[in-house]
Amino acid sequence: MRVGMVAALCMLLLATGCSSEIAIRQASTPGNAAVATTRSATSQANVNVDSEVIRLRAALLHQVPQHTTDTAMSELAWINRAKAVAAAASFGIDRPQLLVVADRNPTVQELRIILARPDAPWEVIGGSKISTGQAGRRGYFITPIGVFLHTDGILDYRALGTFNENHIRGLGLKGMRVWDFGWQAAARGWRLDGDLAEIRLQMHATDPDYLEQRLGRPASEGCVRVPATMNRFLDVHGVLDADYEQDARGDARLGSILLPEREPTPLAGNALVVIDSSQDVPARS
Repeated sequence: MRVGMVAALCMLLLATGCSSEIAIRQASTPGNAAVATTRSATSQANVNVDSEVIRLRAALLHQVPQHTTDTAMSELAWINRAKAVAAAASFGIDRPQLLVVADRNPTVQELRIILARPDAPWEVIGGSKISTGQAGRRGYFITPIGVFLHTDGILDYRALGTFNENHIRGLGLKGMRVWDFGWQAAARGWRLDGDLAEIRLQMHATDPDYLEQRLGRPASEGCVRVPATMNRFLDVHGVLDADYEQDARGDARLGSILLPEREPTPLAGNALVVIDSSQDVPARS
């Protein structure tokens, strides 16, 4: 890689508010995308949604040991908050699709994968602890509330697994996926006036030795940190890859990001929904 390209990439990552680790796009691997895209191209009209939900739940329980559990009441609370933020953002649901819903409430710091449907009840698939933006620390931003789309107009990348000057792998182990939701306005966490600046909103893993054990509390510079196992689950099953899977056959760049060994779900969506349960309006007595 040319020195100029490396320098430019370093500057981009330093500006993201997520990590200073240098990461690169995977090299193109022609053929892999076409095979996996064909597997996921089944029309939703032929998909048994209930069977796919059962499959995904079983896979998550097995593949994400740190998964969280819910009561029927807490599942409903997650669903209602996700619906409220989606409605506020005018994000419509026109087919059964998966959403990744992150609660930035400092006392919660968890995500849920939720199946949203236009004409049937929504369902929680499962979840895990996360970390979002930390307040009170200069250079750290508060993860914004809203619906953020994962589109094929922005190319994701994968971690190199390299250490920074503090011996921290900011994006996790080599090969961990970094989902990129583009530039978004976020509040400067070290100020009390809500002043906004733009950050590169991403979702990624974190250092497995030092930082993953701290998930469950605000700690990031604005991005959404997830456990390595959840990172892998979202990646293998293409939970947010609806656009990528659709267009990867004709775009080698997209195909190079997708895993060759993936098992893409036909319920894939493309939306990260950030909520804040600490801002719920108290019910009137």
